[in-house]
Amino acid sequence: MPTNRYINDSRIRAGQQFGTAAAVVNIRAAIKAGEIPIVRTVIATGSDRLDTLAGNIYGDAKYWWVLAAASGIGWGLQVPPDTVISVPSLSDVDRYL
Repeated sequence: MPTNRYINDSRIRAGQQFGTAAAVVNIRAAIKAGEIPIVRTVIATGSDRLDTLAGNIYGDAKYWWVLAAASGIGWGLQVPPDTVISVPSLSDVDRYL
């Protein structure tokens, strides 16, 4: 599964694994190229946050950054109403980490 955005270990420092910043760039490029399909979209309501959406969708709130990366959203957890949230499969995202 995708890495936690706070991971910082010897594999990243040695260039053997991506940290979050590189992963976000790779995920966005792969979506744009059609290599990571969007399996569904969610329209945010006034009370939605990316972490709660990730918890509902993926079963774990720590994957909120995947929704942010796929949707072109910065790092804010709260999103305005009517924001379109793109949802990729975690197994597809994992190939780009």
